[in-house]
Amino acid sequence: MAVSSTGCDPVPTDDRHPYPQLKQFNVNGIELSVELEGAGPAVLLLHGWPDSAQLWRQQVPRLVEAGFRVVAPDLRGFGQSSRPKGVAAYQFNVVLADIAALLGALGIERTHVVGHDYGAAFSWYMATNMPDAVARLAVLSVGHPNAYPITDVAQHERAWYTLLFVSPVAEDALSRDDWALFRAITREDGDTDQYIADLSRPGALTACLNWYRANEPIERFARRSVEFPPVACPTMGIWSTGDHYLREESMIESGQYVKNTFRYERVEDASHWIPLDQPERISDLLIDFLTEDSPD
Repeated sequence: MAVSSTGCDPVPTDDRHPYPQLKQFNVNGIELSVELEGAGPAVLLLHGWPDSAQLWRQQVPRLVEAGFRVVAPDLRGFGQSSRPKGVAAYQFNVVLADIAALLGALGIERTHVVGHDYGAAFSWYMATNMPDAVARLAVLSVGHPNAYPITDVAQHERAWYTLLFVSPVAEDALSRDDWALFRAITREDGDTDQYIADLSRPGALTACLNWYRANEPIERFARRSVEFPPVACPTMGIWSTGDHYLREESMIESGQYVKNTFRYERVEDASHWIPLDQPERISDLLIDFLTEDSPD
């Protein structure tokens, strides 16, 4: 469906989409495609790059069975949601307005938040900017932004690809020769074939790269551009031993930026895409964390 009034690329319906039950919500000038399942306390599942709500396909039924109401959107620029044009359309404050409007439309005042990759980075942002709306926070792979010091050269070496992603040559470099460089960067982990099919749609690759262009200034390699305040809610950080992009130390040190309880879990035998590689382990951890008694 085209959203011409907002300068978005068309979002066609296709047979590959894994969630035919996804519902469309007009929020903040765009359309968000959202999976809604279950009843009970709300859990907002936020995917990263270059995923969609499909990332959580093995956690959703477990969470529903455990008595939760699952809200899993395709974030703007991904999946079947709108792909607004322009880098500024993907700044975190704009995405936050999407999520706030979505929760309002669903009548949800307070929710648990679970994020992976860029969804985790945004989840930290959401928890600090909408603290009253976040009951518990679970972040996979990406630690608190303040836990990435500019002197951490080993982390910068792992994050070299972000310099490519913000450059004007990224689209051509990633897609040429049957997406050879993209396949190399992802190491064929995750849903590689699905990613390539999704990103081959008109405007899709640029839209998802704009998340980096809007929120990953090159200057961050030399200085921290924004200081995030500490998180007030109980938080769980999860990191996997096969993550090629993010160091364990940053997730562990994220506990310094949580004013409430902080729980750290290390997952073995999983790539960066932990929900796909260790689905039962992640489901168990989430259910245990989201159902445990709140601290006094």
